[in-house]
Amino acid sequence: MSHEVLLSQAGYDRLKKELEELKSSERQKVADNIREAKSHGDLKENAMYHEAKLNQTRLESRIAELEHTLQMAKIVTRSEADAGKAHLGSQVTLEDLEWGDTMTIDLVGAFEADPVNDKISVDSPLGSALIDREAGDEVEVQAPAGKQRYRVVSVL
Repeated sequence: MSHEVLLSQAGYDRLKKELEELKSSERQKVADNIREAKSHGDLKENAMYHEAKLNQTRLESRIAELEHTLQMAKIVTRSEADAGKAHLGSQVTLEDLEWGDTMTIDLVGAFEADPVNDKISVDSPLGSALIDREAGDEVEVQAPAGKQRYRVVSVL
């Protein structure tokens, strides 16, 4: 039984665009590379051919993954009643209560998560602690380095 994949509208649009690019221009590039590699002769010892076929396998795997994800996607949108409360699709500014630093994160579904780019999954400890929080609320999160405390500065 497959489960729905929670996505923001922006995340859904990004994945759909990536899929379209992979199915058109990227597939064509891989096919061209395979054709070029075949022209170099003996396929048994042709490293260029084997690399091109490996790239084709990776590409087709990614296409299948994206198609499945988009098929199972549930786009979560904000309602007026949720205005000012953090949830999937919100941009939340936090103040670290220990260090005084501020950071702005986007709450996204697990498939969209990219902590390096401040896209935090709503399933993560921080993301789940922020759900339904408003500006002024404080949250405590258990992290590998110990408990961290934040104050919600704003929710957009």
